[in-house]
Amino acid sequence: MSNVAVIGAGYVGLTTAACLAHIGHNVICADIDEDKIFQLNDGKIPIHEARLSELVTEGLSNQQLKFVVGAQSAITTSDFVFLCLPTPQGEDGRADIGSVLEVVEEICHLVPPETIIINKSTVPVGTNTSIERTIQREDVYVVSNPEFLREGVAVTDFLQPDRIVIGATSSQASARVAELYDPIDAPIIAVDPASAETIKYATNSFLATKVSFVNGLAAVCEAVGADIESVTRGLGTDQRIGSRFLQPGPGWGGSCFPKDMQALVRIATDAGYEFDLLRAVIEANDQQFDRIVSKAELLLGEDLDGKNLTLLGLTFKAHTDDLRNSPALEVAKRLATQGANLTAYDPMVDSQTETLDDIRLVANIEQALDDSEMALILTEWPEFTRANWSKLIDLMDTPCLVDARNVLDRRSMIELGYRYDDLGRI
Repeated sequence: MSNVAVIGAGYVGLTTAACLAHIGHNVICADIDEDKIFQLNDGKIPIHEARLSELVTEGLSNQQLKFVVGAQSAITTSDFVFLCLPTPQGEDGRADIGSVLEVVEEICHLVPPETIIINKSTVPVGTNTSIERTIQREDVYVVSNPEFLREGVAVTDFLQPDRIVIGATSSQASARVAELYDPIDAPIIAVDPASAETIKYATNSFLATKVSFVNGLAAVCEAVGADIESVTRGLGTDQRIGSRFLQPGPGWGGSCFPKDMQALVRIATDAGYEFDLLRAVIEANDQQFDRIVSKAELLLGEDLDGKNLTLLGLTFKAHTDDLRNSPALEVAKRLATQGANLTAYDPMVDSQTETLDDIRLVANIEQALDDSEMALILTEWPEFTRANWSKLIDLMDTPCLVDARNVLDRRSMIELGYRYDDLGRI
């Protein structure tokens, strides 16, 4: 059992703190947001994440988890300090590590000797070295330990990961961090810090590339009369490729992919290499948003100006409440530019409290479809798959539906009387 401080109570920090307490460590999680800390100590979770509320309640109950205001309150008895801080994208595409270095400067003279500072934030290559220079203590170690958490299943990803990456210059520090994860059954990838930092960017960039590839492939299928589901089934059984991330959609987004793609392009450029492949992937993703809008125009058969359109799903993926860089909102922005009147429903977006530009939010799917001239499914919520579309058709002014997630049965929807389009299916 170790004493662990986690600095930052966002998605990554809160999941890290709750899961480390769950596997037996004493954890103090710190944040500068006093209201958030008050709510967390009361067992109230500010984000929607499966199992996280239960683990926080468990940790509070057995006193292995507590929340405090400010980093200094968390680190005085720590064996390990996890940095789980935001690294937003700057105007030049680089990740801004200002918050990370600010906290490091705050705690560097206060942490006990032999403390290991573990960076979980997604940071440019070389940040570990920058942290070491800031600390300037030979009795404190800095280790890179990138996170690979998917929103909606973050707890599962932490407790049952594909691998645990540890980047360190000290084999002793690397071994101590590996020991911290002993209760978790996963391979340890021990590398140097620069490689660990690169692995994080490489992972997200490759996955985004895979998504853009299948979106382009769906367009090819439509052009040549092939079926994208049959094609991806053939692709996915090839062990060199695999079946995951081969589902077409309105484009990729979220809190990680866009900024990590841009950051890796910037890292490469700064190092003297023009990563044109990733630039093309970013451009292809932007084109995908426009492609969904074009599908809406073609299906309706007329200009979208003044038309009443329904958006089903706003979060960047199902099973999360996160709207950051959502493909649905990117499509909505383009539809609004065309003059469409937008009404939206999402199970995790509160129509009573949330306000979104150019979008009228409603509380259920029936309200969203009332007098609608077209609906677009933009997030793969199971609720939309289970909906009674045979009854919902009567609510619509014109039964047009663009299924940008391929969650409905094409033949059934057409038989019900919908003018229906999806991505690459026949």
